[in-house]
Amino acid sequence: MAKKRVLLVDDEPDLIEIVKARLEKEGYEVDVAFDGKEGIEKIKTNPPDAVVLDVMMPEKDGYKVCAELKKNPKLEDIPVIMLTAVADHVSSTKYSHYSGMSMEADDYVPKGPNSTEQIVKSINNLLK
Repeated sequence: MAKKRVLLVDDEPDLIEIVKARLEKEGYEVDVAFDGKEGIEKIKTNPPDAVVLDVMMPEKDGYKVCAELKKNPKLEDIPVIMLTAVADHVSSTKYSHYSGMSMEADDYVPKGPNSTEQIVKSINNLLK
């Protein structure tokens, strides 16, 4: 059986390396993109089984990427996990937990010391 592919889209190389290593250990094939524009191009070229999207990125933020995916009939079924450093209780910003969920993301993981394990758990649940 082919390995499931996950695309990590984040502008923090350190975070990408940690999450990528952990997902590969878990048996996933991992592709990376460092901004939303590159992420969309990679998704359209070679659709992954799941996408982990950082919210705040240059070029195109995670919400725009997620919205673009969910509007595309060929890509709308790809599970999207939003990753953000903004606390979910800050509802006054456009980067809030609520707007992430209203953008049709399949899951939401706050950035922090446990985010790698939460991402792995979320991907395992969404790709079962």
